[in-house]
Amino acid sequence: MSKDRRHITQGERAVGGHPDQVITTILGSCVSCCLWDPVARVGGMNHMLLTVSTNSTGVCNLAGINAMELLINDILKLGGSRDRLRAKAFGGARMVAGLSDIGRMNSEFTLDFLQKEGIHCEKHSLGGDAARHIMFWPASGRAMQKARADEVIQNEVPMPATEAGNGLELF
Repeated sequence: MSKDRRHITQGERAVGGHPDQVITTILGSCVSCCLWDPVARVGGMNHMLLTVSTNSTGVCNLAGINAMELLINDILKLGGSRDRLRAKAFGGARMVAGLSDIGRMNSEFTLDFLQKEGIHCEKHSLGGDAARHIMFWPASGRAMQKARADEVIQNEVPMPATEAGNGLELF
């Protein structure tokens, strides 16, 4: 196992270029984008919790754009070139059945961003209902995924019991 191991969690990112460096994370509905420059042999990974939000004015994807641009800028500071970047994307599972599918929205954002920015996504493992443990070697672009056997949490909201009262209503 690598001595240069960095684990990231929600909202974090890590970059590097040492051949032994590995970046790890565990994903559910979150998405990680692994980017690297195969010529400069540098890269990094982010862990995006919510890439998009919705409100009365529509969909806002600034959180996802910010996370991606920060990762790209960190790679460029190490000598990478934006036009040589390659990508692999992971996560976006539907972890709670019956609720909004934030994992799908995170996945769609990530693939959309890469396509719009002209960054080739070599591989992706997005969606499903299992958590994933990801390992990424930023110098080579090598990535490993281990699916977690966690089951989807069913959204069963118990109905409140009808309570017998005395007919008194408080307001």
